[in-house]
Amino acid sequence: MTGAPPAPAPPGADERLLRTSPLRKLLGRPELGSVVGAVAVFVFFALVADSFLQTSSIGTVLYAASTIGIMAAPVALLMIGGEFDLSAGVMVTSSALVSSMFSYQMTANVWVGVFVSLLVTLGFGAFNGFMLTRTRLPSFIITLGTFLMLTGLNLGFTKLISGTVSTKGIGDMEGFASARKVFASYLTVGGVELKVTILWWAALVAVATWILIRTRFGNWIFAVGGEADAARAVGVPVIRTKIGLYLGVAFAAWVSGQHLLFSYDVVQSGEGVGNELTYIIAAVIGGCLITGGYGSAIGAAVGAIIFGMTSKGIVYAEWNPDWFKFFLGAMLLLATLLNAWVRKRAEATT
Repeated sequence: MTGAPPAPAPPGADERLLRTSPLRKLLGRPELGSVVGAVAVFVFFALVADSFLQTSSIGTVLYAASTIGIMAAPVALLMIGGEFDLSAGVMVTSSALVSSMFSYQMTANVWVGVFVSLLVTLGFGAFNGFMLTRTRLPSFIITLGTFLMLTGLNLGFTKLISGTVSTKGIGDMEGFASARKVFASYLTVGGVELKVTILWWAALVAVATWILIRTRFGNWIFAVGGEADAARAVGVPVIRTKIGLYLGVAFAAWVSGQHLLFSYDVVQSGEGVGNELTYIIAAVIGGCLITGGYGSAIGAAVGAIIFGMTSKGIVYAEWNPDWFKFFLGAMLLLATLLNAWVRKRAEATT
């Protein structure tokens, strides 16, 4: 049974000023499917794992979500812009390695290494954006090449400088304690111990959401993701927009890399491989379309929360962790189907 058709607009009324029903607004939100999925995952693990609802578990789940969510927010913006970045996972490790090895070799304050790492990591992002816009090759090919190059550089330079596959410890160097407070400290809120990465995550999601819905650059992102040639025809700076999106991913990789370094003091050169798929999965679960032009940073944050609840919920339920990838794949398929259904319903009501 179909619903009643919407009432016709009064003669002479501007259709842009017509009121939109709350249901239509809700169905138009790209993160609706992920929110429904997050509620389902929460209820499921609350029933099967007694410790899942404990106060200490909240901080653990949010921390697991934040390590993915920091990267998922700019990756979501990049996907809305119609592109991918397969180098994002190893770029995090590259950022940590540059900070550690520069500080150790130059015997400098670790903050010098941190800022050098920021410049180098932004250089990686600029390289991806420049190569994409100049060669017009698919972003899959460009960033796959960057992924392979960074993987080799991470291992090669680490072995060349330190003689092993991991960096030397810098925990006793000047500035390490203050840098750890910024990138890897804890804070207690209402009896819950929270990692500072949760604040970084919340800040990045807030900024990404503001960019998408409140700025001209946000309109450009949706435009180039929907149809780049049409966007260029109406004056959208496509090249600048795409390079900016890759710089955003690089900045988030720098933040994640510094957290990795200052949490453990040393960095393994082989870390990060495969994480890029996790960031993309979080964005897709959150409502981003593979084809671009649709999605939200909030949806990617919800996708990261689903990831955190699932990864820790399986542990709290005392299941074999080998099942984690199965649940992640199942959630990806279900969330994609639900998002597609919600989008069709939204289009049907417009």
